[in-house]
Amino acid sequence: MDYQCILYSVCGPVARISHNRPDARNAESQALLDEMDDALCRAAEDAAVRTIVLTGEGDHFSAGHDLKEAAQKRSNFTVEERWAYETRYYFDYAMRIWDCPKPTIAEVSGACVAGGFMVANMCDLVVASPDAFFSDPVCQSLGTAAVEVLVHPWVMGARKAKEFLFTGGRMTAEQALAVGMVNRVVPRDQLRAAVDALALQIAGGDSFAMMLAKRSINRGLDIQGMRSAMSAHFDAHQLSHLSESFQARRSEGLGQSIQRGKAALA
Repeated sequence: MDYQCILYSVCGPVARISHNRPDARNAESQALLDEMDDALCRAAEDAAVRTIVLTGEGDHFSAGHDLKEAAQKRSNFTVEERWAYETRYYFDYAMRIWDCPKPTIAEVSGACVAGGFMVANMCDLVVASPDAFFSDPVCQSLGTAAVEVLVHPWVMGARKAKEFLFTGGRMTAEQALAVGMVNRVVPRDQLRAAVDALALQIAGGDSFAMMLAKRSINRGLDIQGMRSAMSAHFDAHQLSHLSESFQARRSEGLGQSIQRGKAALA
């Protein structure tokens, strides 16, 4: 696959996959998600790659789903069509990151919002710069029940996740560090070097042992119900698309929804 919306590179044992739509704040279009999934599978299958970094070109990790593309291409989807699309592009692709057999690191600066938040938090580790902020404003902006994969309570705790979703506000990198969602906060001009050093440190370990350790931790979360809970939420998210509130906000137009999201983020 030729990549137009991401950058893919391998340096030694570290693969880098980068959102590459900086003019659109790295909004995740259908093409970008296809390319990112292809690159992830490519890195997972490359025996020389031992650690995978997901990041974004320019000032932001990702502002989330490409809402303009969604309005143009998918506004008239049937329930069945939306379900099929979102299962593939949002739920399945996200879970592929979570289930990747190799350690993954999200390198986050600037906006990490909604769909971008979802992608970053599917990674094993998150390293952020002080200017990074995290948000999922869609309860406020679009009238949908959070993003498609509700990883939130699993990475920040239930009470904080409720506040995060109910208000749609920003969580700073330092706040994310305090609740355990972010592993490290590193100055912006040192972020890439710090992530590369961490990735190389991880790559120096035994890859089979790390794969098994990751599977054990993830299975422990599954035993607690993580995967089942996220699958159940995906159904709830689909139901929210049928609400009067969502339909009314869609009729008002994308601009109004974006303004609501900006107001929540203020």
